[in-house]
Amino acid sequence: MADFTTVVSDAHFLEAPRWHEGRIWFSDFYGLGVSSANEDGSDLRVEAEVPGQPSGLGWLPDGRLLVVSMTDRRVLRREPDGTLVTHGDLSKHAAGPINDMSVDARGRAYVGNFGFDLMGGAPIEPTSLHRVDPDGTVTEVADGLWFPNGSAITPDGVLLVGETFGNRISAFDLTDDGRLTNHRVWASFGPLPTDRSVEVVLPALAVAPDGACLDAEGGFWIADATGSRLLRVVEGGTITDEIETGTPVYACALGGADGRTLYACAAPDFHAEPRKAATEARLLATRVAVPAA
Repeated sequence: MADFTTVVSDAHFLEAPRWHEGRIWFSDFYGLGVSSANEDGSDLRVEAEVPGQPSGLGWLPDGRLLVVSMTDRRVLRREPDGTLVTHGDLSKHAAGPINDMSVDARGRAYVGNFGFDLMGGAPIEPTSLHRVDPDGTVTEVADGLWFPNGSAITPDGVLLVGETFGNRISAFDLTDDGRLTNHRVWASFGPLPTDRSVEVVLPALAVAPDGACLDAEGGFWIADATGSRLLRVVEGGTITDEIETGTPVYACALGGADGRTLYACAAPDFHAEPRKAATEARLLATRVAVPAA
């Protein structure tokens, strides 16, 4: 187990950490807000209030913030005056609450969704990935994904997507016009589910990839949502590093002044009602050898 410091405490459920312009940013699902802080957690600021439950974060080339609003299935955009406006409406496209997101250098956002009513106990269903263009146009770009979650775009234009209920990480080639091609399994940790019950599938997962980030040597750090650990994975599925956290973790990001601080979003569980009622979530930090991509 690595040495962790607590950077932020007393939150409901933290997700989507991002290092941006010298600060660590993150969403609090049930705190209904996006915040940022200095590397050590000082100077904590509320950046946006999102009644529809914030998740994935990203930035347009001109610096405007994009934030996923989960329950109303919209991607919001923060304007220079601080107001939030609808950037992309996925309510007629996504099969469940929308979740994490990666934004490419041209401002195109790739957004995953649950595919089913997780909190309501519905059966697991594979689902799609959608692209939101800078003008707000929504296009389905991939399907057949088992809860697409944390994602990242490599320097050579490959989109990696962790599939939480799929025991795997998928890869797509990202074309100049924003299409996803050549779907392949980048890392497999076990078989795809044969049962559709969350209660059956979740404890049987070898790895449940949740939030993730890339490092400078092509390693993909993932939070294992069922294993209370952070894993560094390389193409082919080899796990090069495993950090036990002693608590469930649901997302991670590399940042800090030298890019070698690994942040992790920790909470006792992911269930909505107990997380809404308590402020037990924390943002943790530890040090790693390879800096952020």
